[in-house]
Amino acid sequence: MCTAGCNSSQNANSSTLQLQPVGYNPQRVNLTLILTQLFVWPFVYINILMLFTFYRKQAFRTETRYLLFAHTLLTDVIFLLLCNFVVILSYSSVLMPVALCIPLCILMEAVTSCTPLTITAMCVERYVAICMPLRHNAISTPSRTLNAILIIWIISYTKPIVDVFILVATVPEQYFLQPTLCYYEIITPEHWQLIMRGVVFFFYFVIVFFTEIFCYLLIVLAAKRASVDKKSARKGLRTVSLHMIQLILCTSEIVCPYIEALIIEVDIELYLSVRFFNFITFNVIARAVTPLVYGLRDEKFHAALLCYIKCRPNHISSENPESNL
Repeated sequence: MCTAGCNSSQNANSSTLQLQPVGYNPQRVNLTLILTQLFVWPFVYINILMLFTFYRKQAFRTETRYLLFAHTLLTDVIFLLLCNFVVILSYSSVLMPVALCIPLCILMEAVTSCTPLTITAMCVERYVAICMPLRHNAISTPSRTLNAILIIWIISYTKPIVDVFILVATVPEQYFLQPTLCYYEIITPEHWQLIMRGVVFFFYFVIVFFTEIFCYLLIVLAAKRASVDKKSARKGLRTVSLHMIQLILCTSEIVCPYIEALIIEVDIELYLSVRFFNFITFNVIARAVTPLVYGLRDEKFHAALLCYIKCRPNHISSENPESNL
């Protein structure tokens, strides 16, 4: 799932690796790099600030929703930093041997996949909290949450590792020494691999999306029952709705390379503009939803964050109001 925005041009000839960004223009490159930094670094700063807030308060480290939230922040920070690094390499025309690019591409693919899987786990946690409140503490334990995070990482690494094994078995050794720009398509040089990648991600998206729809509908039904806290259920519905919006943004990037491949045949300038728009929308802004869902809407975390910003971290305590999610 390593992405349209992070990829340098994906329309290289099948016989050679692409060594030069399409439509290279110094003024456009400088403007793109400046805009990229303006978009990326504020979100990196906000996420790191929230991670520090999470680690400053022990109570957050014992609750499932905050553990999953912190994991999403961490993977988003890694993704944004790696993605920004690859963009700088691409527009600076810095070439690396394929062998050195492969670990970078694997990690980017893994952290990209982690986000929708973690969002799904957060939706399931909200479903359990609202629909099974008496069993929530028994089901959503820190140890189970850490196990779930481990499983998420294993699933996320499976696809890129399989692609690397296929690559090693199908290309000559000289391929790994060729200089190239770092983009995931160097691991899947054959056309059938790109098709299979799209098919796998389609089923991946369907499973994740329907899991969230299932949780949403069950929360809707629970909200109609008199035995359920209706205020909590309404807030849970809003949370799951925001998660679904973020999921759609994060997974829509899968179709971006295919759209860009069609546009580049028509107009190179339009292609460059669309590619940058896709990067900002589906790579950067999609990661901005996470702080909104928990960091700003959750009263307990919001109060702790304000205390940390005001340089009074010692005042962060468990006496803050309960979460309003």
